[in-house]
Amino acid sequence: MNAITLMDFKLYLITDRELFSGSEAFFEAVESALQGGVKVVQLREKDLSARALLSMAYRIRELTMKYRAKLLINDRADIALCAGADGVHLSQGSMPAFAIRRIAGDSFFIGCSAHSLEEARLCEKEGADFITFGPLYQTPSKLKYGAPVGVEALKKVREEIAVPVFGIGGIKCDSIKPVMDAGAHGIAVISGILAEKDIKGAAERYLKEIKNAGTGEGTGSLEEGL
Repeated sequence: MNAITLMDFKLYLITDRELFSGSEAFFEAVESALQGGVKVVQLREKDLSARALLSMAYRIRELTMKYRAKLLINDRADIALCAGADGVHLSQGSMPAFAIRRIAGDSFFIGCSAHSLEEARLCEKEGADFITFGPLYQTPSKLKYGAPVGVEALKKVREEIAVPVFGIGGIKCDSIKPVMDAGAHGIAVISGILAEKDIKGAAERYLKEIKNAGTGEGTGSLEEGL
């Protein structure tokens, strides 16, 4: 298990370059999110070649280091190690966390996606440091995973899973409180931040709502979720 605490971040940004007209606009958007307070970025660009993904990872690594944020690469431990990233995020079809741990070491962050309690149990058993669980709400990016599982399913996962769990899937600002109340450690977001015109402001707003959820407060909503 990773010895480095995960308690220093609550908002987990996942990339989607298809939301932008070009690579520079994409990099500018990621930097705006970092300026807004995002402390973890997962580079998730599954259709790129290894060479193209590595090149992108180098750029994002520079940005995350500039803002003292962590970088995780989706699935590709080799790319993550080459780029000096902080870890990887795995799907159910990826190499198991314990296998990656053997080559990457204990300081390497390993996240894992789960869409059911059984998958969450497997993620934890195999040594994931944290889990993203969902989709909690309807969202285009998660349609292939079926109908939303809802916050009640998240609550059941948190009753059995000891590692931090991030809610994912269609989470708008006005739905952060029920997600956090269900036991989520934090929120994972794509378009809720990256599809907004004011990306920095969107990141700030998500962070504010996450903080308010822990104090029993809460304000406003945001039009787009993950």
